[in-house]
Amino acid sequence: MIILFDLDGTLIDSTEAILESFHNSFDVHNYPHADDEAIKALIGHPLDVMYRALGVEEERVWDFVTTYKEHYREISTQKTVLLENAKEAVEAAKEFATLGIVTTKTGKYSRILMEHFGLMDKFDVLIGREDVTEPKPHAEPILKALERLDAKHRNVWMIGDTTMDLIAAKNAGINAIGVVSGYDREEELCKECDIVLRDSLDAVSYLKGIETSHS
Repeated sequence: MIILFDLDGTLIDSTEAILESFHNSFDVHNYPHADDEAIKALIGHPLDVMYRALGVEEERVWDFVTTYKEHYREISTQKTVLLENAKEAVEAAKEFATLGIVTTKTGKYSRILMEHFGLMDKFDVLIGREDVTEPKPHAEPILKALERLDAKHRNVWMIGDTTMDLIAAKNAGINAIGVVSGYDREEELCKECDIVLRDSLDAVSYLKGIETSHS
């Protein structure tokens, strides 16, 4: 079995770091601050998409993204935490599956975070925003992860907290589990996925049951 995890809202909570980095960029560029709830509603999208949705003019978007990344790099490990049960979920999953991370975050910073939490060695692949042309909900990030793994004849699952994760899985032709530990509500996840559980550990426990029944 192969299990692909999203990061934000699935394994980690970096909301504080994300919000602070957005507000810092608004300060630096003397731009009206967006409301926290408006920012949080967009988490999971690429940064450039988020800034456009928050009203930043096209010609300025990438300046904001650069400023965001500079600040985020400085604070990410201090202001990001593992979600409850996430460490246990990864360790349990590693016992019976090959693991990967498929995220819209920058892969470089994602690796730093997972190394900070002592979990990066559990994953055989990490696909971040800079690794693809089309981010989730496009299939490309998942397909790219599977290219780097021996996915032939393997049961493949995506675990994620947003509809973008679930739609990406559908577009890539793999199975998906939604978790309510993150940013999208249960009713939104249920529209895109037959299985919606509390968190990543519940999802891994469910998948272990499937793997055990097939072995």
